[in-house]
Amino acid sequence: MGLPTLEFSDSFLDSPDFRERLKCHEIELERTNKFIKDLIKDGNMLINALKNLSVAVLKFSLSLQEFQFECIGDAETDDEVNIAQSFKEFSQLLTTVEEERRRLIQNADDVLITPLEKFRKEQIGAAKEGKKKFDKETEKYYSTLERHLNLSSKKKEAYLQEADTQIDKERQLFYDASLEYVFKIQEVQEKKKFEFVEPLLAFLQGLFTFYHEGYELAHEFEPYKQQLQFNLQNTRNNFVSTKQEVEKLMKRIRSADQDYKPPGQWTMEGFLYVQEKRPLGCTWTRHYCTYEKSSKNFSMSNNENKSGGKQNGMVVNQPEMFKLKSCIRRKTDSIDKRFCFDIEVVERNDIYRGTLFRPLQFFCKVRHGVMTLQAQSESNRRLWLEAMDGKEPIYNLPAILSKKEETFLNEAGFNFVRKCIDLVEDRGINTMGLYRIGGVNSKVQKLMTTVFSTKAPVDMELDPETWDNKTITSGLKNYLRCLYEPLMTFKLHKDFILAVKSDDQNYRVCAVHALVHKLPERNKEMLELLIKHLVTVSAQSQFNLMTVSNLGVIFGPTLMRSQEETVAAMMNIKFQNIVMEILIENFNKIFHQPPDPNVPLPQPQSRPGPRRSRAICLSTGPRKPRSLYTPTLCLADAESHRSCSGSVQSLSTLEPNNTSKPTEHPDLPPKLVMRCRLDTSVGNGYQRPGSVVAARALLFENASSPQSVPVGRDAKAMYSCEAEHSHELSFPQGAHFSNVYASIEPGWLQATYEGRTGLIPENYVVFF
Repeated sequence: MGLPTLEFSDSFLDSPDFRERLKCHEIELERTNKFIKDLIKDGNMLINALKNLSVAVLKFSLSLQEFQFECIGDAETDDEVNIAQSFKEFSQLLTTVEEERRRLIQNADDVLITPLEKFRKEQIGAAKEGKKKFDKETEKYYSTLERHLNLSSKKKEAYLQEADTQIDKERQLFYDASLEYVFKIQEVQEKKKFEFVEPLLAFLQGLFTFYHEGYELAHEFEPYKQQLQFNLQNTRNNFVSTKQEVEKLMKRIRSADQDYKPPGQWTMEGFLYVQEKRPLGCTWTRHYCTYEKSSKNFSMSNNENKSGGKQNGMVVNQPEMFKLKSCIRRKTDSIDKRFCFDIEVVERNDIYRGTLFRPLQFFCKVRHGVMTLQAQSESNRRLWLEAMDGKEPIYNLPAILSKKEETFLNEAGFNFVRKCIDLVEDRGINTMGLYRIGGVNSKVQKLMTTVFSTKAPVDMELDPETWDNKTITSGLKNYLRCLYEPLMTFKLHKDFILAVKSDDQNYRVCAVHALVHKLPERNKEMLELLIKHLVTVSAQSQFNLMTVSNLGVIFGPTLMRSQEETVAAMMNIKFQNIVMEILIENFNKIFHQPPDPNVPLPQPQSRPGPRRSRAICLSTGPRKPRSLYTPTLCLADAESHRSCSGSVQSLSTLEPNNTSKPTEHPDLPPKLVMRCRLDTSVGNGYQRPGSVVAARALLFENASSPQSVPVGRDAKAMYSCEAEHSHELSFPQGAHFSNVYASIEPGWLQATYEGRTGLIPENYVVFF
């Protein structure tokens, strides 16, 4: 199980359960903080080890550079010349490798240590500061509250009003600190998914780039090595023959006899002060109380707030359970306390345990089954009285949704959607950022008012001259988003979410298929109309950049929403987007074929094992042989590192970096750049990682896809282009390309032009 969701509304209740869930987050945060500290320590050790290795290798290289071969005799053979020069070549080779290693080392602190330390200090540190503030405001608020509640009702009204103002101020400060802390601690838990992994990904990419540089140097070294081996073999052969002759000479000399030397489930819940009868009088003790109206069960838990105690200062005892009989507001003049009310419950025994100075136990039965309780404010007492059917008037919340004409799925709505779709497909299907870029709010409101006016005809036409494309698309989304019930319905919302959470890809499609056919007929008809249009939009993604994934991001929250507006529900938006993707990618099957009647409806299940074990890894699947290495594909600038493409293209790429100069060529489409060029990179070329998908494209191959040589096509340039990198091609408008096929770089094609092969922007050409 993951971490429990912290709802903002729980901050106001400040229940023991909320404190327990908050404690889970704090424990995980501390665990993460310790791990990062250890990782930084180990990272520094690794970097230092690399530095020491580099120093040792450079010293070794210098020794090779300084050594001079001296051959016997006054002349050298060609082999001997090459051998004598080899130490300098080895030294140069090692120096080149170490230059790459130095880049890695110099950049390691920036891409690994600094981001991790920054995340730990700025994010985790901010969360810890938030906790300090929260604990401080908690202690301050409850201390002030107790003093406030102990005020006598006989005090002057002006004094009581001033006291009320002061407690309201302290309460607001406590609520603010609690809300900020809940937001920050959950923000850190979510941010660590990418802020934590990105530095490691960047460091590993730099490390692998270094290793690959060594591979490239080894490849370049191969001809020299072969030649040197030939020289060495010749020299060895010469040595053997020479040695034989020298040995013969030695024997002859010897025979002459000359001398020679040799690394929330309740109706109402909250804190109440309970009047307890003690042997020496009455005291008021704070309890956390819950009440369930249907069963009339009332429970109390004695919670002592201690700053140094356990569970964030809350010492929790076992709750006492009662059956409620009646609830009556307590008159002000009948008790020397404010905000009091009496409840009659089934008789119960209270056990009061003695202290070190009172070892005996005292038993006291509640008189007539009546308990006197004190709420924290007048409004809080009203809510308790309402829940327990007391005499206070019932508090009604104002209506949230207004039932305007445009909030219903009627014929006027169908006509409006059809007209919007027709206009978009006729004139704006290729508009970049279609449905993502919103229209002017005043124009959109005017469109909605005009179309859904009581005087407007049901089949009202939309004037293309009056309404621009952005206004039309925003109006369409606005209509669908403001339906009184979402198009996919509240009833089936959880089923759709459960369906796409399945590990089985085929089941996801089949379950969504079956659920679509459970929609009301009008909803299904509208959904089919819209999804058919989105299929058309996604087919033009090379121009409008609206991939299936981007459309899912936009229409997931538009067509689906949970009936409960909670943080937990918001966390499911990503699954709503997946539902949209399935609908678009499987349109014909879902809407034109009957569902399989044997497919079971999705049910919540506990997973037998972690899904993470199914993640891809380097050791599985066939590896793709590489004859050309392009390290720039994997690393992107820190400002645009979130960009990606294909079915996972981020919305940020809908405003891509225009590598061609917009001021000089405003009529040219932008190149879909996913590469960090060596000539434009900062410093040593190692930067934060870009698209994870792009990195995977370089490192992994789909095990199910056969390795085959791509079949090229012919294409024609619609625009001229000036190359900005050695891997790109320059070409004029109208240029003809041969052997054109998809590149591993999203948004780029591999092509041959005038005998030279390189990369060309995909949206600059058309196939023929």
